[in-house]
Amino acid sequence: MPKRRTKPLTATDAAAPFQRVCEAPGCRLQGEYRAPRSRDRLNEYRWFCLEHVRDYNKKWDYFAGLDAEQIEQHIRADTTWRRPVWPLGTRGGGGPRINDPFGLSDDAGLGERPAPRMDGSEQLTPAERSAIEVLELSWPLTQADVKSRYKELVKLHHPDANGGAREAEEKLKEINAAYSTLRACDHLPAD
Repeated sequence: MPKRRTKPLTATDAAAPFQRVCEAPGCRLQGEYRAPRSRDRLNEYRWFCLEHVRDYNKKWDYFAGLDAEQIEQHIRADTTWRRPVWPLGTRGGGGPRINDPFGLSDDAGLGERPAPRMDGSEQLTPAERSAIEVLELSWPLTQADVKSRYKELVKLHHPDANGGAREAEEKLKEINAAYSTLRACDHLPAD
């Protein structure tokens, strides 16, 4: 590799570095502070002294000349840093595999969640859902189903049928409370 000759610096070359002058009319101070030329040319700057850059910044309106819809589009584009975006799982052969140990989403976060059931059970309160579990029933059900299951469980867990067992008495109290909750439920047909 051939050697490059470098010219040694002289005293005049090493003098003070280039200094900008403030671009404000009539100002001869050093222009140390930069400000963008326009919204369309953000990488091109004007140079001002401290006093004039403050004035420039007070008057600067990035959105000048844009209507409300254009401003909204601009803000929306800025939320993704003006880069293209795709829904998760639609680009690159199915997208990344996401570890979902709790099963909070279908297929480990890929695709859409299943649609909620619209069979009437969405109207049930948490207490009513709990009561259905206590009576060991599943949705859909009617008041007749609840009454029939209640009778079965009372016969099974009544303390007299279990030799006065304390556990049977507690279970019977729980069954009675669940039955009372479901009897008052407006979402069950009388059938």
